[in-house]
Amino acid sequence: MSWASKLVKPYCIEDGENFRLKDFDPADTGKLKSEDEARELLVKGIARMAELQDKLYAQDWWALLLIIQAIDAAGKDGIVKHVMSGVNPQGCDVSSFKTPSHEELDHDYLWRAQRRMPRRGTIGIFNRSYYEEVLVVKVHPEILKSQQLPPTLVTDNIWKERYQDMCEYERYLSRNGIVPRKFFLHLSKKEQKKRFLARLDQPEKNWKFSAADVRERRYWDEYQSAYDEMIRHTATKRAPWYVVPADNKWFTRVIVAAAVVDALEQLDLHYPVVEGDKLKELLEARAELLGGKESAKDKKKK
Repeated sequence: MSWASKLVKPYCIEDGENFRLKDFDPADTGKLKSEDEARELLVKGIARMAELQDKLYAQDWWALLLIIQAIDAAGKDGIVKHVMSGVNPQGCDVSSFKTPSHEELDHDYLWRAQRRMPRRGTIGIFNRSYYEEVLVVKVHPEILKSQQLPPTLVTDNIWKERYQDMCEYERYLSRNGIVPRKFFLHLSKKEQKKRFLARLDQPEKNWKFSAADVRERRYWDEYQSAYDEMIRHTATKRAPWYVVPADNKWFTRVIVAAAVVDALEQLDLHYPVVEGDKLKELLEARAELLGGKESAKDKKKK
C-alpha cells in the first residue's frame, strides 16, 4: 500500500450503509504531527500527481472526475488553487456549478454535468455538482417548482430516486473509463464563523463575502443531515466519497492530493509503446536528424 493510500484510507467511504457524519471530526489531522510535515507531503503529492497526469494524458484511455462538495467557506476554491498547482493546465478542466440557467432548467438535472465531463486523458474538477440536487434543493424543496417537473414525479420518494439515479450514472461513467472521486470537505460551524468574520474584517477578503452564505448558515442542521444522507446513499466502491476534515486547510489539501494520487496509481498508467510503422517512422526521423539520410524536401532544394 502506497503512502497516499495509507493516508486517505480512514477518510474513504466505499459503502455508506453504516456511515454517520457525526463519527468524523472536522478538526482531525490524522497521524500528521505538524503543518510542516503536511507541507512536505503536499509537495510530494503534487510532484507525483504531475508525473501520473503526464502518463494519463499520453495514454488517452482514462479520465478522472473530481467532485468537490462542501458548506460555504470550507475551502473548495483553495483545493483547486493549491492541490492542482502542479498539474498541466492542458490536461485539466474546472467547472463551477452555480444556480441553473433557464436553458439548464429546460433539461434534466444531469444534462449540464454531462456536457462538462472530462475527455479521455484529462482530469475534470467539479466545484459543486449534480449533488446540489440532493443538498440545496433538499434543504429548500421549493426550488423543485422551478425545475418544471411533472407534478406526478415530485413525490416523497424523489430524494431516494435521485440517489439511485446518481449511483447508476456514476456506474455508467466508470464503465466508460471516467473515474469518479468525490470529496466532502467537512467543516465545523465554529470554523465557518471564524472564516466568515475574516472575510468581513480583512479588506483583501471582502470580495469573498456573500450575505447569502450567512443566510444559508441558518440551515446548518438541515445541511448536515443532507450531507449525511447523501454520502450514506451514494458512496460506492466505483465512486467513493472522501470525508475530508476541513478545519485545518493544510490537512485538507494534503488529503485531497493523496486521494488523487491514489486514484491515478490504481489505473496502471503508462506511456504508449510505439511499434510497427510508427516505430519505423521514428527510426527514419532519427537517422535523418543525425545526418545519415537527407529528406526528399532537402534533396529537391539542391
